[in-house]
Amino acid sequence: MTDFDTVDYFTDQTLVPDPHPYYDHLRAKCPVTEVAHGVVAVTGYEETADAMRSGETLSSMVALGGPFPPLPFEVAGDDLTELIAEHRHKMPMFEHMVTMDPPEHTYARSLLNRLLTPARLKENEEFMWRLADAHLDEFVADGRCDFLASYAKPFSLLVVADVLGVPEEDHKQFRVVLGADRPGARVGALDEDIVSANPLDFLDEKFSAYIADRRREPRDDVLTQLALAKYPDGSTPEIIEVVRSATFLFAAGQETTAKLLTSALRFLGDNPELQERLRADRGKIPLFIEETLRLEAPVKSLFRLTKRDTSLGEVQVPVGKVVMLCPGAANRDPRRFDEPHEFRLDRPNAREHMAFGRGVHTCPGGPLARVEGRVSIERILDRMLDIRIDEDKHGPRDARRYEYEPTYILRGLRELHIEFTPNDEQRKPR
Repeated sequence: MTDFDTVDYFTDQTLVPDPHPYYDHLRAKCPVTEVAHGVVAVTGYEETADAMRSGETLSSMVALGGPFPPLPFEVAGDDLTELIAEHRHKMPMFEHMVTMDPPEHTYARSLLNRLLTPARLKENEEFMWRLADAHLDEFVADGRCDFLASYAKPFSLLVVADVLGVPEEDHKQFRVVLGADRPGARVGALDEDIVSANPLDFLDEKFSAYIADRRREPRDDVLTQLALAKYPDGSTPEIIEVVRSATFLFAAGQETTAKLLTSALRFLGDNPELQERLRADRGKIPLFIEETLRLEAPVKSLFRLTKRDTSLGEVQVPVGKVVMLCPGAANRDPRRFDEPHEFRLDRPNAREHMAFGRGVHTCPGGPLARVEGRVSIERILDRMLDIRIDEDKHGPRDARRYEYEPTYILRGLRELHIEFTPNDEQRKPR
């Protein structure tokens, strides 16, 4: 049995399949408590919400690595604000908004805010309905699939591509290079030239070319809106700054939404009764998505650095401490959610979950992910009858075998094999 008081959360793989007993243990001790590597773990709901809103005292420069790598400076003095500003460029992913603090974060995010408007999201939803059927057409007649590879990854990738205005003739390239092409699909001659490309280099090159082209010759399209977007003070961002906003949305939006969709299908396959309730009342699908987000938040942990002495809950945390926020733990705090480990479709406060964060770093793609979930579940229920987990791959219902990604950052299945009966009468899109 794992000793939760001494286990190293960051390296012990026994915590990967189900971290919640560990979270529960920490919360029962204290919602703010020190764990391995001197990291202060926050597992309570109110404490997590406060920390996410505490940009004045908590820096996001360590958002993606936590205690690894070490800080690029020695902690000295009672305020690290100047040291952070001087050395943050030495940290991984420093150029992306997830690791920025205001005012730099405010400027970077403003480019996406200009793009993710209600009107643009409405247009994107219309694309989603067609896209969902196009992906289902690729495999639904087979009566089985690895849902993550066959649907969740390519669907979430191309939804973000459409939001950013990637031309449809480039969609195939994006699927191949970013590892979201259909399993077993043949790679054509053109694709052979790009299939070995580095995904991050590919994204940088593609969006740099897009933005430069639209600045030279503006068109009536989304990429032009992104290319011509201004900072709040009216200044024009460098091309690379626009590119980084686009690639951040791409990486974050695809990965986390694919995990959300896969978790949703696992719940459907594991709970036939729940599946039937949704078939009988499609109006409950948004509630289903919220409860899925609460129980299986795609982001398992994110990090902050105390700029100066601060208080989280009733605990004093000194300057220079790495703080780990655990949305999945906060989402199962019994002080906030009754029977927190149970899936309840009628949960009145499910939407209060922390899956999309709080404060200035609230996920800008949250509204997009919700629509992706609703549209996908609608069409999946239309076109797949009797969705069930493939027992040859994952074991019987009372002894499932699921493999999760071995990381302390994200929470998501590595594969999800399902079986179903194709519904040929529902092939036409909405």
